[in-house]
Amino acid sequence: MSNSQDRAALKKAVTDKLLSLESEELATALAHYEAHMEGSVLDDREGHDRDEISASTEAVGLAAAFHHPVMTHHAKVDVIENLDFTPTDTVRPGAIVTFDGRKLIVAVSTARFDVDGVTYMGISPESPIYKAMDGLKAGDSFAFQGREIEIEDVL
Repeated sequence: MSNSQDRAALKKAVTDKLLSLESEELATALAHYEAHMEGSVLDDREGHDRDEISASTEAVGLAAAFHHPVMTHHAKVDVIENLDFTPTDTVRPGAIVTFDGRKLIVAVSTARFDVDGVTYMGISPESPIYKAMDGLKAGDSFAFQGREIEIEDVL
């Protein structure tokens, strides 16, 4: 396998892991939301007492609190599914950027995650660090938080 095939396979593994993690987060948020919504529904009998109505109202409030994470993770999955992750040599959405030994994938913000023993982290194209390096290539430098940072690799 050529170096470009290796790099494309690595990028696919990272993007697959990114999508898998966000899909899992979405499923968890949805399960919490549905569990709280289920507890908020009163049966169809007439004459509910105040405690039942109060409990139902409280459960609806909790379910509403879980709706925001559902929408957030759904939006992230949508971005990942529709982003161009083809290999590139320029920092852009869909690129994996390496500097200072860190590997960032420009897509959506995420916690750190590992692929084949290497740690990655997702960043949003709206993040200040992305804006500082947008359009640059390996070997280029950018200023961020008072430091000059050299981009080691772009994939």
